[in-house]
Order: sequence, then C-alpha cells, then structure tokens
Amino acid sequence: METEIQTPGEQDFAGDDRVLPFEVDGLDVRGRTVQLGPMIDAILGRHAYPEPVARLLAEAIALTVLLGTSLKFEGKLIVQTKGDGPVDLLVADFSTPGNLRAYARFDAERLAAAEAAGTTKPAELLGNGILAFTIDQGAYMQRYQGIVEMKGDTLEAMAETYFRQSEQIPTIVRLAVAELIDRDEDGKPRHSWRAGGIVVQFLPQAPDRMRTPDLPGGDLPEGMEAIMHDEDDSWAEAKALVTTVDPGELTDPEVGAERLLYRLFHERGAKVYPPVPVFDKCSCSRERLGEVLDGFSEEELEHSIENGVITVQCEFCSTAYKFDPAEFRR
Repeated sequence: METEIQTPGEQDFAGDDRVLPFEVDGLDVRGRTVQLGPMIDAILGRHAYPEPVARLLAEAIALTVLLGTSLKFEGKLIVQTKGDGPVDLLVADFSTPGNLRAYARFDAERLAAAEAAGTTKPAELLGNGILAFTIDQGAYMQRYQGIVEMKGDTLEAMAETYFRQSEQIPTIVRLAVAELIDRDEDGKPRHSWRAGGIVVQFLPQAPDRMRTPDLPGGDLPEGMEAIMHDEDDSWAEAKALVTTVDPGELTDPEVGAERLLYRLFHERGAKVYPPVPVFDKCSCSRERLGEVLDGFSEEELEHSIENGVITVQCEFCSTAYKFDPAEFRR
C-alpha cells in the first residue's frame, strides 16, 4: 500500500521549522514529526551554550514543539526539567499558534568537571529531579500540570514515562540533534545546529486496546499474582518501526519529514496534514518588565541601578531593556 500524502493543492514539503502531523489508520496511530534548522540555530546561538547543554536544550525544544502544536486552544505549553545535576534547569515555552522560546541554566564549574570525567549523558547532566508539563489556557482557566520523576537515560525515555504514568497513552518518542560545521564562501569555518524528532501515539477507538503491561508495583501480597496485559499487535508493530529510525534521519534535510514517514509506514499507508510553522519568538516586552519594576520597593530599585539606569535582560532571548529609575520612584 502506498503512502497517501494528503496536502492541499500544490503544498510544498514541510521542510525546516514546520511540524508535520500524520496518522496511520492501519495501525491506529497518530503523530507528529519535525526538522528544526534556522529557528533552533538562532536560539542556541544567542546564548553560546557549551555543547552538552546545547544538545539537551535542543532536544527539549524539539519535544516541546511536537507536543505544543497539537494544542487546539489559545494558550501555552511549558516543558521543564528541574534537577540537582550540572544542568539544573531546562525550560521550553511554546505559545500557540507557533511561538517558542527556551532557556537552560547550568553550573559552569560542575559542567566542566563532568566533561573532564566523561559523565555527560543526559541523565548525568540533569541529575535527580522532575520533568513537568504545564498547560496554560489563559488567565480565566486553571492551569494543568503533570509531573514525573526524571527516570531514564534520555529525555526521550523521561517523556515516554510521563505519557505512560500521567496521560496513560502509549507513546514513543525519538529526538536527535546535529552540530554542523562547514565553510562559507570565503573558506571560514561556519557552525550551525539542527534538531529533529518524532512522536507517535496509539489511539484506537476501543480504549481497552490501549492497555500496556503494568509498571512494577512492588511486592504483592502472598498468594496474589500480577495481572499481565498483552501489548496490542498494532502498537507493537508501530513501536518496532519507529525504533528503526536513525538519528541522522531526523536531522538530515535530504531526508525530510515526508520521506521519513514513507520509509517507516509505506506498507501501511500514512496520511499527512498541512504542516504547522514554528518561530523563534519571545513573549517578553518593555511594558511587562515595567509592570514588574513598578512593584519594586525603593530599596529594591536602588539595588537595581547601575550607571544611572536599571537594565533588565530577558533570560530567554537575551534582549536588554533599559529603564530610567525616575519612572518608578514614588
């Protein structure tokens, strides 16, 4: 069975910085895939993160845009890790319909020690802590937050644990990051980042088919046996196919999202829908920061003054805003 490419008119391929939704009816799965180029290169480049930190944040960004573009309402999705490792905080903030900002906080000395010791796997850099998914639907709606312990060697595994425990949706996640080094027209070295990912979820019409083998629940009372559930054949097949994805396929622009889906699901048939563009766009503004400063005490204002002005720099986009202290003095 050939893959069905359902796009309106003469729609171009998704290309960079556009999330491609798809579904495979034959396996009862739906998902999204993306390749990030200029957008992620701009976000990582303005902070000049060390290579291990840049890779971690790039994976968090790819995961966030894959999930955030599925929101059907005006709001935001925030994906955040908080742990006791050298990289103690990752934040990726997605606002509908497609604006993203991201930030990583790390301890330079601890990171250098980890690099010297060769302990730079994601779990080693993040340490013990939590992975949180927050959905904010605006000022008049209650926030929803799902939190799981960071268990697993990779961010992929941690995200899959979240969906299994909090959402109870069988989910497989694959993320990849590539650091490209080439030369420009003058022969000078040129550096850029790429990232990619795919999320596939099993969503059959019959809810009982979504049951997966239970997580270990500790010691059972004497005489009781654990109830085991066989994995659905369609989901087992979908997982087996997605696990064959090579990291290079997720970031290589010569492969692209549509070709990747064809490689995976051409025997079953995949439908793709119009891609959703994502942008490097921060939500900070002079007005918002001015409102924050307006709530400062006189003492706090005095401590914030340097060279006669108050300078506030956005942690996400690095934009610096300068204020005259007289604007806020009572």
